[in-house]
Amino acid sequence: MGETTTAEADCDYLVLGGGTAGCIVAARLSETAGARVLLVEAGPSDADEPRANTIRRWSEMLEGEYDLDYRSEPNPRGNSHIRQARLRILGGCSTANTMITWRPLRGDLEEWAELGVEGWDLDTVGACFDRLLARSGPVAPADRNPYVADAVSAASTALGLPLRESWNDGEFADGAGFFEIGYEPESNQRSSASWSYLRSQPDRDGLTLALRAVVQRLLIEDGAAVGAVVRDGDGVERELRAAREVIVCCGAIDSPALLMRSGVGPAGVLAAAGVTTVVDLPGVGENLQDHAEGLIVWEAAGERSEVCATGWDAGYVVQLDESTSTPDVSTHIPLHSWTVHAENDGATIPANNVSFAPNVAKPRSRGRVWITSPDADVAPRIDYRSFTDPEGRDERMLVEGVRLARRVAGQEPFASHLVREVFPGPEVTGDEELSEVLRRTHQTVYHVSCTARMGADDDPLAVLDSRLRVRGVAGLRVADASAFPTLTALNPVGTIMALAERAAELVVEDAAG
Repeated sequence: MGETTTAEADCDYLVLGGGTAGCIVAARLSETAGARVLLVEAGPSDADEPRANTIRRWSEMLEGEYDLDYRSEPNPRGNSHIRQARLRILGGCSTANTMITWRPLRGDLEEWAELGVEGWDLDTVGACFDRLLARSGPVAPADRNPYVADAVSAASTALGLPLRESWNDGEFADGAGFFEIGYEPESNQRSSASWSYLRSQPDRDGLTLALRAVVQRLLIEDGAAVGAVVRDGDGVERELRAAREVIVCCGAIDSPALLMRSGVGPAGVLAAAGVTTVVDLPGVGENLQDHAEGLIVWEAAGERSEVCATGWDAGYVVQLDESTSTPDVSTHIPLHSWTVHAENDGATIPANNVSFAPNVAKPRSRGRVWITSPDADVAPRIDYRSFTDPEGRDERMLVEGVRLARRVAGQEPFASHLVREVFPGPEVTGDEELSEVLRRTHQTVYHVSCTARMGADDDPLAVLDSRLRVRGVAGLRVADASAFPTLTALNPVGTIMALAERAAELVVEDAAG
């Protein structure tokens, strides 16, 4: 096995990717006495970027200078024009999402256990969630929009859902209310991983940042990961070497892409991309999951307040199938509608409008991501394969989500805010008609996950073992949403952060023997 001595190494632990998970992993490892941690991030610091720090400005971070703005492959049963946000900036996607934060759900973790994953039970992962430095809590009363509050009230009445003041103090399968989000109500400062674990904390002597450094490939010698090749803004490549471990935290698109560029992945994909196979791991890039989001829009009556924390502060979750132990549909009530796909499909959306965005909470369709070049500047390919599950459950939940929204629209006090439905339109009533238009215009919720998943030793598509170690390569782990065996029913950022806490814990445990 290849070894890098402490004397010649740049660090003990090399953390690749300074996003949601990477900031946490690096910060926690740097707390180990004497440990030298090097965190590599492709983008700049977020310290002087007000759009990244003010959570109300989250949408301004999308499709701009920090966003890799990946595009999807043609999608025969869904929207072929998805733009997948991936942020190159310290803090990653935690600088650009709405930080709706859920305590890991028992049903999600029990599903992982059924797939052979050990050590990720509710007590263990819940303890990691409780250690998070990222503040989260109920939306402050001063940030609760009155129109949204009326919609929440109507959803509770129309659908028979309990009104929830807080969500993370127990177990639930349904409810309506303002969500718990990661922010400081007094300042609107988002609880990004970079802010919570790095910039708001005392200096960590053992931690060094390498910013604007793109990871080209891993260094794998004699079956072990010993470092990485990175490229700076001038195109100059250099090697960074780790004495103990390399931890990949580049996210569910770029972590499998990095593995593949390094020769770890499906041999056929690697050969087609011009990469020599080091370890044939067929599961790398497979099992992609995302929350498909539908849309229903109404013309609005009168003006409404702009008060909000993020503009996507509230909604409702519904359990529809008795056989499930988690919510089946999660519906967001945005203050400002996201209607680009509907408009591109020919819908006319009045300037004064309101909308609901129902999500398929537990998708059963499986997509993939893969590379076509060994160059990090060549975007990976993303095929969502939306609505391809054999049972058609994802499609059924999308349609049911809009039907539930129509029931809420007929209920006061929300009904008085509406003039008429404009998308999909009141004339679209049949299951097949609704399904066709909703699938054609569906949106990602930017929750792509599961592309380098944990699994049992006898699972041929499991990339990682239960300690996040890459099979076939010593000294290498993946710690981000790609490690999920299945996608969480609700927004995953809280579980990603808890996974990062757990990852650091596992690294320290294994180092101690």
